[in-house]
Amino acid sequence: MPELPEVEVTRRGVAPHVEGRLVTGVAVRHAGLRWPFPAGLQQDLAGHVLRSTGRRGKYLLLHFDHGSLIVHLGMSGSLRILPADAPAGRHDHFDLILGGQVLRLNDPRRFGAVLWHAAEEGSIENHLLLRSLGVEPFSEAFTASLLYKLTRKRSAAIKQVLLSGNVVVGVGNIYASESLFEAGINPNTPARRVGLARYERLVAAIRRILAASIEKGGSTLRDFVGADGRAGYFQQSYFVYDRAGEPCRRCGAAVRQARQGQRSTFYCVNCQK
Repeated sequence: MPELPEVEVTRRGVAPHVEGRLVTGVAVRHAGLRWPFPAGLQQDLAGHVLRSTGRRGKYLLLHFDHGSLIVHLGMSGSLRILPADAPAGRHDHFDLILGGQVLRLNDPRRFGAVLWHAAEEGSIENHLLLRSLGVEPFSEAFTASLLYKLTRKRSAAIKQVLLSGNVVVGVGNIYASESLFEAGINPNTPARRVGLARYERLVAAIRRILAASIEKGGSTLRDFVGADGRAGYFQQSYFVYDRAGEPCRRCGAAVRQARQGQRSTFYCVNCQK
């Protein structure tokens, strides 16, 4: 699944091509993805200027004067900038037409989403999908003190808390495993047992890991490509993720794999206490 770095790579890739551009049409090829496409998107968007792009967690935001499109890439989605006359493929479900170019959503598994939030409905932060999200990892609000405060009564494993999205957003499975390794924290440790000093290391690790992944175009494990069609290559830098049985790059012990909440967790028992 595309995580925060992949969504941010996508945003940065499409922004120069869409910001300030007039929408000349919308093409919808199916009834919907995870949820139905909003009715009347052609009427709502055609003739309006796409002012700016943004991101909230794993949601890409396309802002207009009268509202915002909320785009989620689901398990396998990607956005591409293509010539407006480029033929659509089987899994090309949605086009935002911008004169001679098109912003096209391809989603083979159809777990993504395209939703509309009208300005008259209030701040986009109040949208049902966004209002319960935690802090952004690159924001000033994301501090060790905040993590410490919010986890004093949480007995769930620290990795599960990171994945929950209601404390910090965008730290998906890959980057949670890598960040916990860098911070030296066992992923099975109950969140309430992680002290302030270790949270300081974890905050720094999350920021560094996410920033490094964005710099390298994200991780491409299955379907993800950036807006220019290029694959990311952060996966070449993994210390533990998807390296079960291989030697730890620090101590040489075999990387272990476990199941947490139906997801694979990778860690080094020597380096992560």
